[in-house]
Amino acid sequence: MKRTRNAKIIATLGPGRSSEEDIAKLIEAGADVFRLNFSHGAHEDHKRRYNVIRGLEERFQRPIGILMDLQGPKLRVGKFENDRIQLVKGQPFRLELTDALGNETIAPLPHPEIFAALRPGMDLLLDDGKIRLRVDKAGKDFAETEVVFGGELSNHKGVNVPSAILKLSALTAKDHADLKYGLELGVDWIALSFVQLPSDVEEIKKIVAGRAGVMAKLEKPSAIEHLHGIVELSDAIMVARGDLGVELPPEDVPVQQKRIINACRIAGKPVVVATQMLDSMVHAPTPTRAEASDVATAIYDGADAVMLSAETAVGDYPIESVAIMDRIINRVERDRLYRKMTDAARSIPEATAADAISASARQTAETISAQVIVSFSSTGSTTMRVARERPSVPILGLTPNINIARRLVLAWGVHSIRTRDVKNFGEMMGKSVRIAKRQGFALEGDAIIIVAGIPFGLPGGTNILHIAKVD
Repeated sequence: MKRTRNAKIIATLGPGRSSEEDIAKLIEAGADVFRLNFSHGAHEDHKRRYNVIRGLEERFQRPIGILMDLQGPKLRVGKFENDRIQLVKGQPFRLELTDALGNETIAPLPHPEIFAALRPGMDLLLDDGKIRLRVDKAGKDFAETEVVFGGELSNHKGVNVPSAILKLSALTAKDHADLKYGLELGVDWIALSFVQLPSDVEEIKKIVAGRAGVMAKLEKPSAIEHLHGIVELSDAIMVARGDLGVELPPEDVPVQQKRIINACRIAGKPVVVATQMLDSMVHAPTPTRAEASDVATAIYDGADAVMLSAETAVGDYPIESVAIMDRIINRVERDRLYRKMTDAARSIPEATAADAISASARQTAETISAQVIVSFSSTGSTTMRVARERPSVPILGLTPNINIARRLVLAWGVHSIRTRDVKNFGEMMGKSVRIAKRQGFALEGDAIIIVAGIPFGLPGGTNILHIAKVD
């Protein structure tokens, strides 16, 4: 199952395609990581999918990453007397902190956090931005607004407040229960929704305590304003363009996508581009040319991974969706312009031994035409730093920790392998050569680059670069 590309594919599992046969076909088509969306489905459903994936690891003899996506707070209006109303541009419309049924002039909004943040002149977006209200007057339990964009509004539609930071934790009671369950299962990554501030990431990292990687979903303007603090604290980032596109003008989303990817490249943190990448393939066997271009742009920009949501969770063509995404990535990465852009975007190494070694490994591999860079790391940090360099040769990430091996699957260019720990330099060199040869990365007579840290097993100790010949 050696991949011929560097960027990875995340496929969401749902009720439509969750059998062992279906998931196996997704892996064969190109899926590297599977997303379990905890906004939907019972714990038992997710456990069954988890067990299937872990069983398929044995079948395919390769680590497979599992990402649990927490739901986060869901801000919604209440119910209406006739289930739905029609709002007209220019009409006054009142929101109240109540559970009473609404009508054409008033809506229940059972979220005191929203009222506490509202100020005159702010906008409220309802139903994924289809309806826009402008606040004229607000108090602790009401808001008088004017309809800017009207339309039909029905029960329990979502509410967004793009210009405010709500005094609301990113983790709800449901999220705490789901998080505990996911950690007990053994998921590899946890995607945190509704991130507004770096403190939201700090909160979940204290709970996770290193048992999984934390991926912050950037879907709110306030998160963009605190981008560097959030990137620094997170283990990975997701550009959640669906929700981000509701709260930002459409023309801003591509700009912010590039900005986020660039920040992650500099920090050496994996970044995922998500939402509606091949949306038409939910019901069509081929994507639009615009969608193919969208996937390609994310790869040209330097994303570590691209994600499929409804396309594989409930779509009619899940296997085809993964396969075409695989083809697009492969085609882009063969383009000479891609390598030129990737090299141009490379940042200056930080003043650390790990960065110096990683940068030297890339340069040495290119200078002597080595076939692969082998990174031996107990924590995965060395391998992540090598991936940050975006070398022109594959990265073979060796680790004795299966949890780290699964986590590294997400990183750009990394072919992750769990192997037994080593006790000395000679053993490490011999193991690196044997695995590179066995996995098809090098042939007899080829040169490989090995990076590691001595003494072995200590995190943050990258201090060796060695050139080895395959015999």
